[in-house]
Amino acid sequence: MSEELPVYRRRRPGRWVLTLVVGVLAASLVQSLITNRRFGWDTVGAWLFSRTVMTGLLTTLELTAAAMAIGLVLGIALALMRLSDNPVARSVSWSYIWLFRGTPLLVQLLFWGFISALYPTLSLHLPLLPAIGDVPANSVITTFAAALLGLGLNEAAYLAEIIRAGIVSVDHGQTEAADALGLSRARTLRRIVLPQAMRVIIPPVGNETISMLKTTSLVSVLAYAELLYSVQIVYARTYQTIPLLIVASIWYLAVTTLLNVGQHYLERHFAKGGSR
Repeated sequence: MSEELPVYRRRRPGRWVLTLVVGVLAASLVQSLITNRRFGWDTVGAWLFSRTVMTGLLTTLELTAAAMAIGLVLGIALALMRLSDNPVARSVSWSYIWLFRGTPLLVQLLFWGFISALYPTLSLHLPLLPAIGDVPANSVITTFAAALLGLGLNEAAYLAEIIRAGIVSVDHGQTEAADALGLSRARTLRRIVLPQAMRVIIPPVGNETISMLKTTSLVSVLAYAELLYSVQIVYARTYQTIPLLIVASIWYLAVTTLLNVGQHYLERHFAKGGSR
């Protein structure tokens, strides 16, 4: 009978060295956060739940939800156009995605913000017919409308590609089977293709939603009072720049954490549905 060989735990010196380095850096960071008075934690606490900041946070959430709604609706339409047999629909969809993904979002926001410089009045012109309507552009494209158009139309271009990728990921045999059963294309898409495509669509759409929440900070260039612009107004008056930026960061982190949790449960829900 052979003797049992001794078992030795594998030595991992690199792991211990990394743990030590991370521990030292973390302790140094915590010490800096506590001892450096320039962080202004008393100011952070005073403004964290202030009415100005909470109003800016609510505006940011509203703008995020509205822009994502526009992006989803238009993105679905663009994705279906891209997959269409109609060459005109494919060309329009491709051109839209090319334009809005190929130019910076900040430029698009500024474009919508200064649209009155290009079109002082808005009206509908039809061939051989008089113009319909003649209203000042600034009364229609308000600051909120400019922010919403800039964010929503830009997001639609990205969501269109995400949704298209999700639809393409579903085996073509599913569509052929539905055709054999006499289902319409709309019903096939709604009942068969999209439920399976959601497993591919949900993760990147969740990432886009989180990204949209943070991207709303760009509309501060239009002087729209979302979260970042609200704290900018405060620190322009109080000169407490760093503490107010920390206030904004805390709220961005809090909301993105909640969105991450929601995305996790959505992914798990659709993963279960796909395994049945």
